[in-house]
Amino acid sequence: MSTSTKGLAAEAYDVLVVGAGPVGLTTAIQLATRGRRVGIVERWPQQYPLPRAVVFDHEAGRILASLGVDMAAVSEPAVDYEWRNGEGQQLLHYDFSDGSHSGWPNLSAFNQPTLEAALNERVQSLPGIDILRGWEAVGVQAGPTAVDVTVAESSGDEPLLRDGVRAQRTLRAAYVVGCDGANSFIRSCMRTSVTDLGFKFDWLVLDVIPHDRDREWTPRNLQLCDPARPTTAVVGGPGRRRWEFMRLPGESIAELNQAKTAWKLLEPWDLHPDNATLERQTVYTFQARWADSWREGRLLLAGDAAHQMPPFAGQGLCSGLRDAINLSWKLDLVLSGKAEDSLLDTYTTERCQHLQHAIEKSVGLGRVICEPDPAAAAERDARMIADQQAGRVPQGDQFLVTFTGGLLDRDCTGATAEPTGQLSRQGRVRFGDRTGMFDETVGIGLTLLTTGDPRDGLDEDTLAWCEEVGLRLLRITDDPAANGPDVVVDLDRTYLADLARTGLEAMLVRPDFYIFGGAKSTAHIPRLVGELRGRLTAVPAPQPTA
Repeated sequence: MSTSTKGLAAEAYDVLVVGAGPVGLTTAIQLATRGRRVGIVERWPQQYPLPRAVVFDHEAGRILASLGVDMAAVSEPAVDYEWRNGEGQQLLHYDFSDGSHSGWPNLSAFNQPTLEAALNERVQSLPGIDILRGWEAVGVQAGPTAVDVTVAESSGDEPLLRDGVRAQRTLRAAYVVGCDGANSFIRSCMRTSVTDLGFKFDWLVLDVIPHDRDREWTPRNLQLCDPARPTTAVVGGPGRRRWEFMRLPGESIAELNQAKTAWKLLEPWDLHPDNATLERQTVYTFQARWADSWREGRLLLAGDAAHQMPPFAGQGLCSGLRDAINLSWKLDLVLSGKAEDSLLDTYTTERCQHLQHAIEKSVGLGRVICEPDPAAAAERDARMIADQQAGRVPQGDQFLVTFTGGLLDRDCTGATAEPTGQLSRQGRVRFGDRTGMFDETVGIGLTLLTTGDPRDGLDEDTLAWCEEVGLRLLRITDDPAANGPDVVVDLDRTYLADLARTGLEAMLVRPDFYIFGGAKSTAHIPRLVGELRGRLTAVPAPQPTA
C-alpha cells in the first residue's frame, strides 16, 4: 500500500476511487478483497480528525463487520431514542435493545475518526490498494475503455504550490467512483440532473467530550421538539456526546460559531469548560437532494456525492455504505468479464429506490421536529401523545426496503411471502469447525441456501459457471451432527424459519445481502440459477425509479 506518489504516474487501475471517507474506503476494500487493483485519491493530506457522522444501523454494521472491522472497538449500541416536547412530555420512544434483522445492534453510536482509522488500517493490509493523500482530482477525460484523471497536489483547503508550481499527474482506470462529498468534482464532470426537495435548515452541531465518563444520560438519545429551539442530544460514540440546535430567525452563522454561544446552549445540561471539552463546533445546512443518475459511462457516484439527507433518521452514512457494497460486487463481475457492462445500470435503479425512501422518512421526521410555530407544535404534541396512548406508534424497521427493480428474479413464484428484493437475515451458524455470525463464518458472496441437495438438477456446465462466478451452493440444516464442505448448521433456525415463512426450499442471496430470488422446491433451483446467469450476461434496461 502506498501513501506517496510512488508508481502512481504510470500505473493503471481497475477502479480509481476519489475520496477517502468511509464510503470511499469501504468501496476500495470491497474491490481489493476481490483481487482488484484500486487507487484512492484524497485531497486532504491527513485523515480528517474531527467527528461527523455519529450513528449507523444494523445493515451498515453488517457491511462494516464484513470488511473485518472490530465493531466493539469502534462503536457501542444505541439503546433508545426518545422524543419530548418543550414541556418535557414524551411524544415517542424507540427501544433498540431487541435483536435486529442483520444480527448487529439496531442502531450503533460511533466516532467517525475512530472508524476511519480502522478502515485505513484495513486498507494498509491489502496489497491491491494505493492511496494518494494530498492530491485532488482536477480533470477527467473519459474514453471508451478507460478514464484518465488528472490530479494535482493539494493542502486540503487550497492548491499546494512548490516554487510557484502545482505538481500534476495523470492516473488511468477502467472505472472511476466519485466518493468526494456533497461538492463532488466527479459529479460536476457528469451530465446528471439533481432532484432537490427544497428542505433546508441550518443547525449548529456541537461535539462534546464530558470529563465525567460515568455520568448517566437519560434518555441516552433525545430529540427535543421544542418550537422555541428544536434540539438533538445523542451519544456521539464511546466517551462522546453530540448536541444539535436549530438556527432561529435572526441568528447569524457567525454568532452560532462562537464558543460562548455553544456553552450558553449547553448550560441546561450542566456542561461548561470546567467539566467538558468542546471538540467541534460548526453550522450544517441539512438538505434533501439526490443525483438522478449515479452512472455515466465509466464514471459513478456514491455517498454524499450522489445524495444528501437530513440527519434525523441517521441514514446518511448508512446509505453511502449501501452504495459501496451494491456497486463493488457488480463492478468486480463486469471487470472480470463475467457480466455485461449494463449490470452497472442496476446500481442507480436499486439504490435510488432505497435512498429516496430514506430521504422521504428523514424529511418527514424533520418536518415534525423543526416545527417553529407554538400553536402547530401544540397540535402535533396532542396528536403524538394520543397516538402513543392508543398504541399507534411506528413498528418494525422503518428503513427496510424491498427492491422492485434491478437485478432480481423476475419469476419467483410459489412463495407464500415474497422474499425477492428483501434484505436477507443473518444468524449464528456452524460451518466446518467455525461457529459465529454467517458473514464472518461462511463468508460473503453469491450464495444459494437450500434445505436439500444444492447441486440437485444442475448440469456440469451450470456447475462450472457457478464456480466461475463464485456462486456457493450450500445446504442449510438444524441437525447439530451434520457436517460437510457444503453444510451450514443453522444454530438458531434463523434461515430455516425464513424459508418456512416464505414457502421456499431455497434462496439465492447476493453479495450485498439482498435476495435475488427463491425456489419453492429443489426441482426449481436450476431455473433460479439459470435466471441469474441470464440476467448477468444480458441485463435489460432498468425500469424507471419512483
